[in-house]
Amino acid sequence: MRFGAFNLIWLILLLPLLIVFFRWAIKRKRRAEELFADHPLWDRLRIGVSESKIKFRPILLLAVAALLIFSLLQPRWGYHWEDVTRRGIDLIVAVDTSRSMLADDVKPNRLARAKRELEDLVRLLKGDRVGLIAFAGSPFVACPLTLDYGAFRMFVHDLSVTTIPRGGTDISGAILKAVESFGDGEGKHKALLIISDGENLEGDYQAAAEEAKKRRIKIFTIGIGNPEGTPIKITTPGGTSYLKDREGNIVVSKLDEAVLQKIAVVTGGAYHRAIASGMELDRIYTDRIARMDKKELESTRKKIYEHRYQWPLFLALLLLFLESILGNKKGKGMRRRLKRMNFERRTSNVEHRTRPS
Repeated sequence: MRFGAFNLIWLILLLPLLIVFFRWAIKRKRRAEELFADHPLWDRLRIGVSESKIKFRPILLLAVAALLIFSLLQPRWGYHWEDVTRRGIDLIVAVDTSRSMLADDVKPNRLARAKRELEDLVRLLKGDRVGLIAFAGSPFVACPLTLDYGAFRMFVHDLSVTTIPRGGTDISGAILKAVESFGDGEGKHKALLIISDGENLEGDYQAAAEEAKKRRIKIFTIGIGNPEGTPIKITTPGGTSYLKDREGNIVVSKLDEAVLQKIAVVTGGAYHRAIASGMELDRIYTDRIARMDKKELESTRKKIYEHRYQWPLFLALLLLFLESILGNKKGKGMRRRLKRMNFERRTSNVEHRTRPS
């Protein structure tokens, strides 16, 4: 047996509370009875009342509560097989891990913000395969295309400026590595998302974009940073300082939007600039990537367990109906006894008046 909502198991704790409540209610009722009438009168009023039914009612209500809780847990047993086909797109995310991504014009810094946004993006993926490429002076496939979103998150979390030892920003190499990772076949369902500041380019990015276009791979680029430029903070054993070039000058990193825009335009994708509040990856995915043609990525047989919550729910309703019948019978019996006692009292009064003095 399985349960679809086992997180509600804590509701079982309500049963002991109900037991305590019923015991308190019974004691309170007995005290009220003692105050209402003396024992001889109360014994006459209770003539014909079934004590077993009165004691049985709390047990019945406890059984109803237990069955309702069992039903809320969504019990399942028995199963059938069902063919499940996953359809989606292949999405590779290429993240710039060069030292310029340590600039803090986007808080807490460019790379940390990109990682945070990518972890949020995974929650939107439904059946899509996703992969990860880290690039600086050269590209590296950190995570091949997969449906294991947990593994993808783990590799995103491990990204740092030390992932690629070689410095620089080789966007063209990242594009070509993505084309290779997608493999052969039609590309209508393939998308590449590049997150970079666009600086220090190496290689021929236009030729790489043209190659992606031939494979019908759409490239979406996100520019992260400030076009005016920002110094790059680095952490050393002696504390925090700014990155300097060979001449000792502080390196200022600037966002190069023109290059990222050209790459996106060539492949029919789109360019977006990250803003202070976020990179809007959810909007880019929903409005652009998710609307691309999808293909069948996986077809499997899945074991589907049958829901059986109807049975305990039916029994609970049946017991409630039984409880109402018992209550009505006791109420009618009490009313009949009161009428009989009133009739006897009136008869006695009449006889007393008509009796000769």
